[in-house]
Amino acid sequence: MALNGILVPLITPFAADGTIAAGALRALARDVLDQGAAGIVALGTTGEAAALDGGERSLVTDLCAEACREYGACLVVGAGSNDTRGTVAALAELGGRPQVTAALVPVPYYSRPGEAGVVAHFTRLAARSPVPLVIYHVPHRTAQPLGAAALRELAALPNVAGVKFAGGVLDGPAIELLAGPPPGFAVLAGDDMLLSPMLALGAPGGIVASAHLATARFVQLAEAWGRGEVADARALGHRLAGVSAAVFAEPNPVVLKGALHALGRIPTPDVRLPLLPAGPGAVRALLHRLEELDRPEPVGAGTPRTAGVR
Repeated sequence: MALNGILVPLITPFAADGTIAAGALRALARDVLDQGAAGIVALGTTGEAAALDGGERSLVTDLCAEACREYGACLVVGAGSNDTRGTVAALAELGGRPQVTAALVPVPYYSRPGEAGVVAHFTRLAARSPVPLVIYHVPHRTAQPLGAAALRELAALPNVAGVKFAGGVLDGPAIELLAGPPPGFAVLAGDDMLLSPMLALGAPGGIVASAHLATARFVQLAEAWGRGEVADARALGHRLAGVSAAVFAEPNPVVLKGALHALGRIPTPDVRLPLLPAGPGAVRALLHRLEELDRPEPVGAGTPRTAGVR
């Protein structure tokens, strides 16, 4: 299955007693897929995967797989750590899940192995993983930046399907990689606010936490860039970047959970320590941004066709 379009990295909703709210997670998965998302990501940063135990991670994966099977959608599952041997074992567990399209695997963090160590790490993983890999390049979390040459070396590995590029800026390596990605290698936008410019430069899609909200609008943005509808795409991209800025005003996913709770889509806004719930002002600001999406666009900011679509 090709990695393109909008993939939503689902939150993990919690009930008042602290357990996973399975019904809410199932409903979220179906809702984003109903609105046109190409797939979902389970156990990503947005899903607070590091705060879940083994049984909870299995439950989340099962619920997401169920929804993706029903919709014929892509399922990417977060797996692995900065330990190569442990990541090999984590990936092996995905082999028994036929619904999994790919595994999202972070560049080794904390240990800072250097670019040669990163390439060696993924070379070992690619040779042993039962599912294709999507490299999660997020240097502000890993403290391990990668240049364009290293990214191309990783892209050339067999069994590597793409990269979630979350460099925090649209820098030289991103532009160079997008200018001529290897065949079959997807460069996916990983920073929500940079989704529109990366799509404009040729990214086939993105992994977008903000697309829990106004999912159809994010899908519309990707399709508009794909069709070359520059004016519409640019105008809509600016509006959605405002939503994303509000989502990430505090550590991910606390504001997003606050908004989803306020909208009645999850039973609590709870997150697990060391995260703390979002401040009410941040949640109000995000809800205000969502309300603005339903207002007609200013004259000259694209055609009326893009206004009023949820």
